[in-house]
Amino acid sequence: MSEAIARRDRDLGNFIAGPALSEYGARFAPHFQLDRHDGILTIRMHRQGQAALWSRGLLNAWSLLLREVGADRDNEIVIITGTGESWLAGVEANSFTQPLSQWDSDLVDEQYNDGVKILERLIFDIDVPTIAAINGPGPRLELPLLCDLTLCTPDVVFGDGNFRAGTAPGDGMHLALRELAGPKRASHVVYTGQGIPAEEAQRLGVVNEVLPRADLMPRAVDLAAQIMARPRTARRMTHGIISRAWQHRLVTELRDSYARQLLSMTT
Repeated sequence: MSEAIARRDRDLGNFIAGPALSEYGARFAPHFQLDRHDGILTIRMHRQGQAALWSRGLLNAWSLLLREVGADRDNEIVIITGTGESWLAGVEANSFTQPLSQWDSDLVDEQYNDGVKILERLIFDIDVPTIAAINGPGPRLELPLLCDLTLCTPDVVFGDGNFRAGTAPGDGMHLALRELAGPKRASHVVYTGQGIPAEEAQRLGVVNEVLPRADLMPRAVDLAAQIMARPRTARRMTHGIISRAWQHRLVTELRDSYARQLLSMTT
């Protein structure tokens, strides 16, 4: 938090304090390790200290965590990453064994809400620069692709397996690839299941840098430090400008697309 804001809150005495990292860090500890140094917050997904598995619980946790992170004015830059050698180590089978057609309607609504909020909160609630460090292969790469800067390791492949699995590609990955790689390349990924390797992704502008795993987080931290060296208002306003294209894309497409995906899963 800037000194001017802290002084206003202290002098006027009628402002509500934002979330405290010590509180929400402990609450979200089963899914994330949160560390902040000099205003740079690192969010590291994990599952008992190992690479996380995608699950309904993790989806819900992401949507709730990003709300807290955005409201904490001590967060000046956000870095997101995974644990070990995988962005995600796979999908938790228990979360998706029951067909969606057998879910209670309240659970479908909750899944829909979490599925859109994870991206909406990243883009609309986080007002500071964001950096993704994709530390290895895994599903659900749309979140890091919507960050301001995206770094990855050479073994990452950007794909969308929804259509090949029998459902519509509405959860955000196709949206991200269409914006970054273009509509023809994105539709080829969807229909064929052939992903975009890291080096090609860099050439297409899907990611900014491809780095050895040992260099990934040091580079993300170095970029964050470079950004932190600029004035606070410049950082936040620059992020706002960079986010505008994603804001438009999410407003016009995400909710309809994800509803179509869930509908396709009921048959």
